[in-house]
Amino acid sequence: MARPKRQDKRRASLVAAAQRAIVKHGPDGAILNRIAEEANVAPQTVTYYYPDVSGLLLDAVRHAMDRFYNARVEALGNFSGPADEQLKLMISLGLPATPEDPEVRLLCEMGGASARFPIIAALLSTLFDREVSMYRSVLEAGAASGVFQLQRPSEEIARNLVSLEDAYGYRLIGHHPTISSRRALDLILGYATLSTTLQAG
Repeated sequence: MARPKRQDKRRASLVAAAQRAIVKHGPDGAILNRIAEEANVAPQTVTYYYPDVSGLLLDAVRHAMDRFYNARVEALGNFSGPADEQLKLMISLGLPATPEDPEVRLLCEMGGASARFPIIAALLSTLFDREVSMYRSVLEAGAASGVFQLQRPSEEIARNLVSLEDAYGYRLIGHHPTISSRRALDLILGYATLSTTLQAG
């Protein structure tokens, strides 16, 4: 029974290595030898687990995507606060953890190259739609419970929230971020507040 666990651990290590290779060299430069170097293994080890390296690159992208949908849905399921606190939690989890956040940098690299990788483009579009659906569920539940009074249709607000995450997330990564994490969170929360509550007058 130990062998499958070792295989899962090795696959996870290779996925992480592929992510680092993509961030360093771009999706076109994440070739077999560079992935093997990042994983500190022989190229044959990589191809043993991933005969087609493109499958490894897809797994690397899927793993990063899981953080921004599956992990947030799980966090939402474990959080018992009111809808406005749920919304704050969702937004905070959607931003980079640090300027060097590897998964955000990977998704930015892949987004920039998506025109050359139709499968990646489809995956990123699917992630966007799933994130919109996630936000809609929080917005509509909050409206039904009387916590929110939506100023625009829930889908429109959700799409804007995801787009703001993406835009500010891009500006938060790298060695010279153009905005602080706190400021980015405040700006997105500002839009969320305006769009989910009635304004005076």
